[in-house]
Amino acid sequence: MKKKLVSLLTVSAMTMSMLVGCGQGAAETAATEVAETATEVAETATDVAETAATEVAETAGSADLADKKVGVCIYQFADNFMTLFRTELENYLISQGFSKDNITIVDGANDQATQTNQIQNFITQGVDVLIINPVNSSSAATITDLVVGADIPLVYINREPDADEEARWQSNSWNVTYVGCDARQSGTMQGEIIVDLGQDKVDLNGDGKIQYIMIEGDPENVDAQYRTEFSVKALEDAGWTVDCLDDQVGNWDQATAQQLVANSLSAHPETEVVFCNNDAMALGALQSIEAAGRKVGEDIYLVGVDALTEALEDVLAGTMTGTVFNDHIAQSHGAADAAINYITGAGNEYYIGCDYVKVTTENAQSVLDSLK
Repeated sequence: MKKKLVSLLTVSAMTMSMLVGCGQGAAETAATEVAETATEVAETATDVAETAATEVAETAGSADLADKKVGVCIYQFADNFMTLFRTELENYLISQGFSKDNITIVDGANDQATQTNQIQNFITQGVDVLIINPVNSSSAATITDLVVGADIPLVYINREPDADEEARWQSNSWNVTYVGCDARQSGTMQGEIIVDLGQDKVDLNGDGKIQYIMIEGDPENVDAQYRTEFSVKALEDAGWTVDCLDDQVGNWDQATAQQLVANSLSAHPETEVVFCNNDAMALGALQSIEAAGRKVGEDIYLVGVDALTEALEDVLAGTMTGTVFNDHIAQSHGAADAAINYITGAGNEYYIGCDYVKVTTENAQSVLDSLK
């Protein structure tokens, strides 16, 4: 097929050269031949592409995954984002040929001891691959040693182990990878959403400084650390002066964040921006902002991360300034694909990344539509 395509392209080029110096009638005839040859080239190219795609699909589908066992550890089922993630992950695994009966997803209940016990149970059961969203990123080395010691491939998701831990995987050529986004990017995007509004608009009291409160997720989670640091850094990099009025740990929880923001606004009515490490906490913050008689977009600004449906609707309504899309679809599919690669012997890179997307009123509807 490839040789035929090359041959046709060569004929087309030769026919084009015949046009030079020809009379009008001869030129028209040659042009017709060129057009006909070009059509055949296009049809042949399509055949080549379709054949290649079919071969890839057949190769991917050649592995029998129905009897393969997948163990999935989620740090906490109550987390809104991880609920979206695990639902999409399970559906995608099934679509790729795994049996639903062989996919076991467990709730770590935000307790590392509980999750470690679940991992040991999966090892005893002899699962073919483990996908783990660790309760504590700092426990990754212990988790890795357990799983690698049992000769089971491991895919970390959502909560990235530190650089030293990832370096161990590569230096030992272990079947371990991380699938997720760089949380520094999400923090930067949060800050950029505020910067894009303009300092004159955000500096409501006109004192030349941006007064903000920060509501953090789990302090042991690198995502929380990076989002906290880089959201503020984006303002400073823009040349803005910032003033942190309060910095509290909300542990990703809406109700906790609601109370923390209520307390902060009461103590610091001069607050101009509320940064939340995720949308669940931003939704809690919004409840307290409204209860305090404040209005987002007029006398205060609010940003989150994840692009939960409710948060996107608030962005469209103007009751949230913006959020950052944490693509659970791309990440869950990437995790499943990595698991399949280990099972089939294809292997993976040690880090499989994706990008966040900045979300404001301009694109919130398109992101919302993509989630339906």
